[in-house]
Amino acid sequence: MTTKVLISTYLEPALVDLIRAEPDVEVLYAPQLVPVPRYASDHTGVALQLGADDEKRWLDLLAQADVAFDFDWRDPAALPVNAPRLKWVQATSAGIGAFMKRTGLDSTGLTATTAAGVHAIPLAEFALTGALHFVKGVPHLKNQQRRREWRRYTTRQLAGMRVSVLGIGGMGGNVIAVFNALGARVTGIGRVGGSYELPAGVEQSDIGRLAEVLPRTDILILCTALTPETEGLIGRDQIALLPDGAIVVNISRGQVIDEQALIDALQSKKLLGAALDVVNHEPLADDSPLWQLENVMLSPHSASTLASENETLTALFIDNLRRWRAGEPLKNLFVSERGY
Repeated sequence: MTTKVLISTYLEPALVDLIRAEPDVEVLYAPQLVPVPRYASDHTGVALQLGADDEKRWLDLLAQADVAFDFDWRDPAALPVNAPRLKWVQATSAGIGAFMKRTGLDSTGLTATTAAGVHAIPLAEFALTGALHFVKGVPHLKNQQRRREWRRYTTRQLAGMRVSVLGIGGMGGNVIAVFNALGARVTGIGRVGGSYELPAGVEQSDIGRLAEVLPRTDILILCTALTPETEGLIGRDQIALLPDGAIVVNISRGQVIDEQALIDALQSKKLLGAALDVVNHEPLADDSPLWQLENVMLSPHSASTLASENETLTALFIDNLRRWRAGEPLKNLFVSERGY
């Protein structure tokens, strides 16, 4: 039986052809009806204003789809109505819990799989970059360079520093491996009662013991999915538990940490610095102090985006498509009860 696959986001023609080459698959793809990417592997893009004919055509494609590569960009909440045959969606993002809840898709029975693991390597590289930015005193060096001062200074080394990684999924596991390999003393913080395979020498803790872990944390790296349990998990009290001069790296979601408490700790120099790929409200407001703080390194939620990301996502989708057609377990299955 033919499976009709709707591609709801821009994909390069060669990648579309890879999906089309799968046996008994019919690809539904009209690139002129999906948002125009602003950069390589952009899955948000510039939204289109569809005319009546194009809107009818898009709704016709939705109505035919059995499977979709990414959610409907126009009205995802209406998928149960507009795509009545749709059984499974492969997301292009690793963290879709808030999206599924906001659109109500978490209670429809629609099967969704995430892009967990696709971004693990570039995010770990960003986490390392952010940590070393402050450990090696890059802001100090840039200030001296601007002033044309040749003045020696004392630096620190990452090896031996105490690094706590909040979230031990695909992303957090890779971060743990990178920092552990460089000689940091790493603690992985998972769910209460969770079981994880960690490298030798890495300590395991859980979110129920944050009060024990945070006071002995030089670098706190947030990698957890955003769930009701993790939203606001790192609040003012938790930041206060960190040692003076600690570093915070957030490659998770902005809502995991109290942003105002973070700003206050950065302004008072309680924290040495923060490397942020995410903020509470995106894009960051023009009047946010985060723009001006010298001890903040900002990325516009782009640390995970590689030029080659679509190739990796397509390979994951094809693997899952084969599994779905064979009735086998899917990779990265979203579970609404846990929120990821």
